[in-house]
Amino acid sequence: MTLLSVENLNLSIGGTPILRDLSFKMYEGQFFGVVGESGSGKSMTALSLMQLAPQGAQISGAAHFGAEDLLALPEKAMCALRGQDIGMIFQEPMTALNPVKTIGDQVAETLIVHRRTSRAEAVKIARERLNRVGLPADRFPPDLYPHELSGGQRQRVVIALAIALRPKLLIADEPTTALDVTTQAQILALLRSLVKDDGMACMLITHDLAVVAGLADHVAIMKSGEIVEAGKTTDIFSRMKHPYTKQLLAASSHVPDRATQVTQTPLLEVRSALRTYALPRTSLFGKPPVLAAVNKVSFTLKNGESLGLVGESGCGKSTLTRAILGLDALQSGEIKIDGQTVQAGRRMDRDQRRKMQVVFQDPFGSFNPRHKVARLVAEPFFAMANPPNGTAKTAAVAQALISVGLKPDDTDKYIHEFSGGQRQRIAIARALIIKPSLIILDEAVSALDVSIRAQILDLLAELSEKFALSYLFISHDLSVVRAITDRVLVMKSGEIVESGPTQTVFDNPAHAYTKQLIAATPQLPDN
Repeated sequence: MTLLSVENLNLSIGGTPILRDLSFKMYEGQFFGVVGESGSGKSMTALSLMQLAPQGAQISGAAHFGAEDLLALPEKAMCALRGQDIGMIFQEPMTALNPVKTIGDQVAETLIVHRRTSRAEAVKIARERLNRVGLPADRFPPDLYPHELSGGQRQRVVIALAIALRPKLLIADEPTTALDVTTQAQILALLRSLVKDDGMACMLITHDLAVVAGLADHVAIMKSGEIVEAGKTTDIFSRMKHPYTKQLLAASSHVPDRATQVTQTPLLEVRSALRTYALPRTSLFGKPPVLAAVNKVSFTLKNGESLGLVGESGCGKSTLTRAILGLDALQSGEIKIDGQTVQAGRRMDRDQRRKMQVVFQDPFGSFNPRHKVARLVAEPFFAMANPPNGTAKTAAVAQALISVGLKPDDTDKYIHEFSGGQRQRIAIARALIIKPSLIILDEAVSALDVSIRAQILDLLAELSEKFALSYLFISHDLSVVRAITDRVLVMKSGEIVESGPTQTVFDNPAHAYTKQLIAATPQLPDN
């Protein structure tokens, strides 16, 4: 049965068309996937249906939700529908939740506002909803705050908020983009059970074709504010017609051409690295328990090699990375770069810092937005004893930008003037400018669109060959690690549980945890 029928939806802001003649239908008890890259209009479509489009937006068309036209309803009527009949799961749970209110209060608030129920009744129902999304009372009491939960757990709270009143329509905007593969699998299974058990319809907005292929009944492919192809998911993947759909599929499974030049000379050596943290005391006089975030880890990265490090959040990847970069001291063990022991903190000399650079997951957050690109890219020069100045410095910045496919004229721009992929290219240029031997990529492509991700992977392969770079590629995206690395390490609970050539580990995993990670990874259907 049709739940939502959208006809000729158009949206423009300041005279600029954003959405053009969108028409589609959603049915009860089914998933409707909306796929496209950043800027394609996916999220704006959802916000338009909720009447949450930016101020000054002009909307036309119709969106019939039962007997009501969502686009024509007054604000008071829409307030009654939001949360009650239409729920929304936002991409970033930490910004969707109130950091100063407990999770129980936030779920109960929806019930109090819409149903005018007593607080006691609202708290009881909130507890049921938290249980429903896999947050049982014995482990997740309602007085927890969002910062006390992991990313996947926070996303479950956001889902509990969205389904608190059992809405007929659930809009999920990139609900699994930054999650580990196992956590992603759990969230998708949860959404599947909600749709099946409660009979609601779910609009799943994502740039991940593999997620849509395994979940959605119908799919719409969006590009530049238009639906370029739509239909049953099985039909779309078996008989793609539009070039853009074919382009997305090709980019999703893209493997860069790599000419590896691995030598037997070790560049990075980690020997029995141990990093522990004291946990809160469980009793007044008892000794505080200790968490071994990195537990006797050993491995070697050779010159010219690309090494993957995979594992879930909390497995110790970031702690190990900080130790390698000399930002956190080890309790025991040793880390060497080019045969020299890495000294953590201020004792680390400039030459060691010059040999290692890092590219972070969020390039926008790793740059000072008040500085122009010329200054941002030149930041690593502090690690050189005799950094270039004047025209030599300008030429070095320009050359770094050219090497990552940007223009020298970009030096006079601010970081907000670039797209996500361009920002990541600037982050790579910043890492390259002092000619390091090792670049650590910490989830450097996990939040990028598939076509941008393919471009960045090609760039990394090209730079590795051109500058004889070694990479330590940290990621929860196993498909990316498989495409770009020579060897892979699998980390769990602070320990390396499996290692070996990438193809061997992925094709014939030996450890149960590795098998679990591979099984949880969404797969594109075979054409």
